[in-house]
Amino acid sequence: MPLVSTGDIAGPAAELGTGCGAFNAILLEHISAIIEGAERAGLPVILQLSQNAVRYHGALAPIGAAAVAAARGAEVPVAVHLDHADEPELVHEAVELGFSSVMYDGSTLDYRDNLQSTKEVVAYCHDRGVWVEAELGEVGGKDGVHAPGARTEPREARAFVEATGVDALAVAVGSSHAMLTRDAELDFELIGALRAEVPVPLVLHGSSGVADEHLATAVRHGMTKINIATQLNKVFTAGVREQLAARPGTVDPRKYLSAGREAMAGEVARLLRVLRP
Repeated sequence: MPLVSTGDIAGPAAELGTGCGAFNAILLEHISAIIEGAERAGLPVILQLSQNAVRYHGALAPIGAAAVAAARGAEVPVAVHLDHADEPELVHEAVELGFSSVMYDGSTLDYRDNLQSTKEVVAYCHDRGVWVEAELGEVGGKDGVHAPGARTEPREARAFVEATGVDALAVAVGSSHAMLTRDAELDFELIGALRAEVPVPLVLHGSSGVADEHLATAVRHGMTKINIATQLNKVFTAGVREQLAARPGTVDPRKYLSAGREAMAGEVARLLRVLRP
């Protein structure tokens, strides 16, 4: 199955009123788990690498090239996405590596600067056939910058999309990044209002903090691309801890990382089904 455009996954999902899973990887084991989980579910998936993950590795090329190669060998459609990039140079590198899409995050800028910088990234990417997501409304929890109580105003969101030409918009509706509990309270009425105003797929960041039933409700109200990272890290780490606790003498990392990978693959498959209410 060839690497696909993110638009080939998110576009049909938006038209059908279903959700699509966008899962963040940090390690090669995460990449394998995300693709394996999608294959178990028989559903397409968006495989994401964040700017923070790139900083962890010290460079995009090694982990980015691995993600693209793994996607090309998958048995289901897989898109590779650069998440939360606030550096245009990193966006350019991802495009050169063959990423399907990028999320340019200018949300910490004032509205005018965010609009202008996003418009420039969109022009660059669209000239090269790459799909672009942007953010408006400062989703809570990221790097201590965004206010968890922020909300995206629907008419402003529509104007932003029309002015920049973005292909999808991440909006603030009550979720927050890096939550370890799943008790975030989403504003479903706002999601519906945004869906009515905004002509492109809506993206929910910070979805790890949202309970399964509320994720499904968010999709029914108009969310399409559902980003999940922390929940998968929790499951992966629990699998590793369980393996090491059962076999404390283990030193071969393949023994315990494979346990984390297996647990994460199962959670990916489960969540992909949750997002198709």
